[in-house]
Amino acid sequence: MNEEFLNRKLQQRKESSAFRELRQKQGAVDFCSNDYLGIVTGNRINIEHTNGQEKLYGSTGSRLISGNYPLIEETEKMLAEFHDAPAALIFNSGYDANIGLLGCIPQRNDTVLYDQLSHASIRDGIRLSHAFAFSFEHNDTDDLERLLQLATGNVFVVTESVFSMDGDVAPLDEIAELCSSYNAMLIVDEAHATGVIGKRGEGLTQHLGLQNNCFARVHTFGKALGCHGAAVVGSTSLKNFLINFSRPFIYTTGMPASAVQAIKQSYSIFPEMEGERAHLFHLVKRFRDNTVTLRLCKSVTPIQGVIIPGNDEVKSAAHLLQERNLDVRPILYPTVARGRERLRIVLHSFNTEAEIDQLIAVLESRK
Repeated sequence: MNEEFLNRKLQQRKESSAFRELRQKQGAVDFCSNDYLGIVTGNRINIEHTNGQEKLYGSTGSRLISGNYPLIEETEKMLAEFHDAPAALIFNSGYDANIGLLGCIPQRNDTVLYDQLSHASIRDGIRLSHAFAFSFEHNDTDDLERLLQLATGNVFVVTESVFSMDGDVAPLDEIAELCSSYNAMLIVDEAHATGVIGKRGEGLTQHLGLQNNCFARVHTFGKALGCHGAAVVGSTSLKNFLINFSRPFIYTTGMPASAVQAIKQSYSIFPEMEGERAHLFHLVKRFRDNTVTLRLCKSVTPIQGVIIPGNDEVKSAAHLLQERNLDVRPILYPTVARGRERLRIVLHSFNTEAEIDQLIAVLESRK
């Protein structure tokens, strides 16, 4: 079998110091996972059984065939109520939710305007739609307005509320106002805000009172919520459209009851974790207030990026931290732009002040 074409591409990755390999966690201090509130680390979710109506493992088919059951519909109603929306539809992952939503809602000759730093799943979904698509400069509402003036067909504006690599926050108030002025439909990916932003972890959109300004929101469960899957929340018409036209929803096996039970259990836990959220943001402030020489991304969230240009250089910095038992991972080009390679440091409610201070000391000493 000729696999030379595979090996050539892999060799190119190795030569540019961008070759990726799987690694297991080794028990070091966690500064890399998305377990912001410690729900996984603290074993807060424990699924042993359901109410007897559903099979715990394996839903036996797609939702439209045999994979639908009372618990998943009850959970969707709960999600819609919590996120102040008429309806919610569960997808098997955040990636599935984004490509499932964006791949079928915009049509040919419609226009999608998306933030330049939007997640890969957003970009992939847009490509599947065959709509016209243009990126606007990151968090730049002037550039967004320029594009809105040129847009045709149904117009969709897509952004993340908290950006996964830089950790900064979208100017949703201004974006929502522009969408209203230009009759555009706003779609917000709340993956890294769910559980973290807002008094009850409801996400940035609800925290700002903008839920009625959104066409759709995507809430992901695999980050702060400590389980798996995602939901698109919006109108009943949107839910029915996705059930009828979203290929990642239609043509995949439904989520098993064990996963749905975990989602439901997490939603009974994280809204009350106000103390954990307060401690988490205290650590964010401590980290930012005590760094002197580091080139930081502009972020007030648990995602803190330390810019160290060059794949080799940032990998070396990560290796130094890992030698000191601090689990920090490098983010390499092409995942981020060349020259914007960084250490993606993630802070958690279970991290201590002493761990933050050690992290800062090692980073500051690497000069």
